[in-house]
Amino acid sequence: MPGGGPGGGPRGGRHGSGGSGRPKDTKNVLLRLYRYLSKYKFRIGIALFFMLARAISQIVGSYMLRPIINDYIAAGRLEGFAFALAVLASIYFVGVISTYLQNRIMLSVSQSTIEAIRNDLFHKVQKLPVRFYDTENTGEIMSRFTNDVDNIGMMLDSSVMTVASGIISLVGTFAMMLYTNIWLSLITVVFVPIFVKGGGMIAKRSRKYYSQQQAALGALNGYIEESVTGQKVVKVFNHEEDCKAEFGLLNDDLKGKQFFAQFFGGIMGPVMGNMSQVCYALTAGIGGVLCALGKFDIGGLTVFVNYSRQFSQPINEVSMQMTTVFSALAGAERVFQIMDREPEADDKPKAVAPEKIHGDVVLENVTFGYNPDKIILKNISLYAHPGQKIAFVGSTGAGKTTITNLLNRFYDIGSGKIAIDGIDICDYKRDFLRQNIAMVLQDTHLFTGTVMENIRYGRLDATDEEVIAAAKTASAHSFIMRLSDGYNTVLSGDGANLSQGQRQLLNIARAAISKAPILVLDEATSSVDTRTERHIEHGMDRLMADRTTFVIAHRLSTVRNADAIMVLENGEIIERGNHEELLQLGGRYYELCTGQKELD
Repeated sequence: MPGGGPGGGPRGGRHGSGGSGRPKDTKNVLLRLYRYLSKYKFRIGIALFFMLARAISQIVGSYMLRPIINDYIAAGRLEGFAFALAVLASIYFVGVISTYLQNRIMLSVSQSTIEAIRNDLFHKVQKLPVRFYDTENTGEIMSRFTNDVDNIGMMLDSSVMTVASGIISLVGTFAMMLYTNIWLSLITVVFVPIFVKGGGMIAKRSRKYYSQQQAALGALNGYIEESVTGQKVVKVFNHEEDCKAEFGLLNDDLKGKQFFAQFFGGIMGPVMGNMSQVCYALTAGIGGVLCALGKFDIGGLTVFVNYSRQFSQPINEVSMQMTTVFSALAGAERVFQIMDREPEADDKPKAVAPEKIHGDVVLENVTFGYNPDKIILKNISLYAHPGQKIAFVGSTGAGKTTITNLLNRFYDIGSGKIAIDGIDICDYKRDFLRQNIAMVLQDTHLFTGTVMENIRYGRLDATDEEVIAAAKTASAHSFIMRLSDGYNTVLSGDGANLSQGQRQLLNIARAAISKAPILVLDEATSSVDTRTERHIEHGMDRLMADRTTFVIAHRLSTVRNADAIMVLENGEIIERGNHEELLQLGGRYYELCTGQKELD
C-alpha cells in the first residue's frame, strides 16, 4: 500500500494464513453448526422419524427370517409361505420409501444451511475493515467460500444422517441380538472396545491431517489466484520458472498432506471391515456348534449372523464418513475464523448524518501507524476549505495515501483529530461519511457488467442522462461511443478489453456521478499518458469544481494549480504553500521541480 501498508507488505504474506493441525475447538465448531441446523428442527424431526422407520424395518425384516426359516423352509410347509414373504417385502418397501424421504428432506436442510453459512460469511466480509484485506490473501479467502463451505455441505448432505442412522441401527441391532441369543452377543461385546479403540486411533491421526490439508489447499489457491492475476508481471520479469518452482513446493506440500489425510481416512473402512469379518466368522462358527448341540435353531442362527453383519455395517459406514466429517470440521473452523474476525467498529450511539456536508476538512495533530511500533504520520495538521484543492507530494512511503485512508475511516487515527464541517469524523455515521467522499484510486477496478452500470456504481439512482454527463465530465464519452455497443458494452475480467487509461477514465466518471462534496484523487492519472492527461485536465477541473479535493500525484504538473501543496517526508509535513511560494522557498519542492531531486 502506498504510504506504508500494514504488516510491511501487501496481503501480509504470499501463502495465506491458514493454520495447521486439528481444529482448536471441535466442540465449539459442532455447536455453531448445530445453531444453523436448529433453524430447521421440524424438517430434521421428520427426517429422523423416517430414519427411525428405516432402521425398524431393517431390524424387523431381518428377524422375520427366523420364523420363515423355522416354520416354513425347515418344516417344509408351503401354506402361508407366500403371505410371509409378502409381509417381509412390505416391511422392506417401507424401509426403501423411508430412506428416499429421509434423504430428500436432509438434502433440503443441508442446502438451506449451506446457503445461510455462505450468506453469513459474505455479509461478514462486507463488514470487515480494510486492514483485513490488506493482510489476507485473496485466494485464501476464496478458498473458505468454495472448498471449505462445500466440504461442510458434503457432511450435512450425507454424513450427519449416516452417523445418526448408524447409532440407531447399532442400538436396535444389538438389542435384537441380545433377544435372539445372549451368549453369542458376548462375542460382539468383546469386539466393541476393539472397534472403538482402533477407530479412535485412526480418527485422531486423520483429523490432524485433514485440518492441515485444508490449510495447504487454501495456501495453494491463494498462490494460484495471485499468479494468475499477476501473470503480466510474471512474464515481464521472466519469472515463469520461479513461479513454477514455488507452485511446485506448495503443490508438493498439499500432496503430502492429502496423502496422509486420504490414507488415514481411507484405511478406516477396511480396518473396521476386517475386524467385523473376524467377529462375523467367530459368531457363525460358535453358532454352528450350538446348533449342532441342539442349543440353538437354524433360523435363529441365520438371523443372528445377519444381525452380526448389520451390526458392523453402520460401524463401517460411520468410519468411512469420518473422512468427510474431519474435512468438513476443519473447513468449518476456517469459515468461522473469518466470521469471528472483528468487524469495523459500530457507529457511536449518537452518530450524526446531516442533510448536507460542505466539505470543510481539518486535521489537528494527527498521529498514526498501521502497527503500533511503526508510526507513519507524525503530528499532521492541515485544513481545506470547501472548493479548495490540496495536493500531497513526497517520496513513496511518506504517508500521502495514509492521510486519505484516515479521512475515509478505513483506519482510525491513533491520536489527534480529523473534522469535517467542525464535526469529528468519528461522530458521523460511517456509511454517510463515505457517501460524501468520492475516491479515484491508482488501481482501477471495474465490475462485470455494462459500461453504464460501472459508472452508475458511484450512485445507483443516477439516470442514464446523468451517467452520460459524468462520462463527458471525465472525457470518457468519446471512447465509450467507439465501443461495440457504446454504454451497453459488457465489460468482464476487470475491463480487460480496455486500455489502462480508459479504465481509469471510467473510474473518474464513477466519482463524478457520485456528487460527493469531497474528492480524493490518489495517483488518478498515473495510468494515463501525457497527451490523455492534458486532454482530461479541463474535465478534471469541472469534476473538482465546488468540491474539496485532495490530490496525490507523482507528476508535479498535476498539482501546479493546487490551492495548497503539502510536501511530506517520513510522515511529516516539511513544506506547505502554493506552487509559486514553494518554488521561492527553494526547499524540497524546488528540488523536485527543477530535477535536482526525484520522487522515489
